[in-house]
Amino acid sequence: MRFLVVDDSAVDRRLLVSLLTELGHEVEESDSTTGILDRIATGNYNSVFLDIVMPAQDGYKFLRELRANPATAGQHVIFCSSKKTSLEIDYGLKRAGANDYVVKPATRDSIVGVLQKVAPS
Repeated sequence: MRFLVVDDSAVDRRLLVSLLTELGHEVEESDSTTGILDRIATGNYNSVFLDIVMPAQDGYKFLRELRANPATAGQHVIFCSSKKTSLEIDYGLKRAGANDYVVKPATRDSIVGVLQKVAPS
């Protein structure tokens, strides 16, 4: 499968890219949401792993833009965030509209768990 990891933290981004690569997947990465909407529209990603807390534009706002764009509205998105209370996770899934949620730091088990729900393209 093919994934895009969007996270401003180089450490968290590298960990997630490494885990996905070790599991045999193709992974691209970005340190911000700048210019990513067009990339997602043409990238044919099985899912986008999206951080919530980022300086230029947070993941919630970016996900609203992504869902409002007809070319990207159906993109599968997994929030990957240090926000870990049940209220924050519930907000990310039900209110913000993410398809799934992984709490940082990501582990092999947490990634395998969410990947079981991602449909191959």
